[in-house]
Amino acid sequence: MQSINSFKYIFLIVFLMGSLLSHAQEETTTYYFIRHAEKDRSDETNRNPELTTEGLVRAENWSVILKDVRLDAVYSTDYHRTLQTAAPTAKTQDLEVQKYDPRILNSNEFEKATMGKKVLVVGHSNTTPDFVNAILKEKRYENIDDSNNGNLYIVSLIGDTKTVQLLHFN
Repeated sequence: MQSINSFKYIFLIVFLMGSLLSHAQEETTTYYFIRHAEKDRSDETNRNPELTTEGLVRAENWSVILKDVRLDAVYSTDYHRTLQTAAPTAKTQDLEVQKYDPRILNSNEFEKATMGKKVLVVGHSNTTPDFVNAILKEKRYENIDDSNNGNLYIVSLIGDTKTVQLLHFN
């Protein structure tokens, strides 16, 4: 049953991407934002935990979900949990994970580096929606609930037109 639901979401992603291609005369930039997968919470004092076994499986699943999207770049914050979440997709796409500072979202440098590209950005429960909001230039999304590791925000920019789709994968 879960693979059927995954197929529906993959179909939706492919459909949205096809719709965007109809605007081929303008450069399209597409961002795929996810929060890191499930982290190890066994030591509350550890500010940089690794992923749990469940989290490692989710990280692999992200690479399957995104396998038909030819990414140009993968970005992650410099934490074990985000790097481990980004790694399978980067490996599948033969890309290096590039690090970004979660305190500096959507800088001019980032916009220039990603213009016209398809980019995966892995962040946190607060930085992921904040980054989406920064790209959209509006306060649209709140922090992600701490138990939610399955949101996928797809933000596309075509000229002055911005679209966003929020999908959830369990």
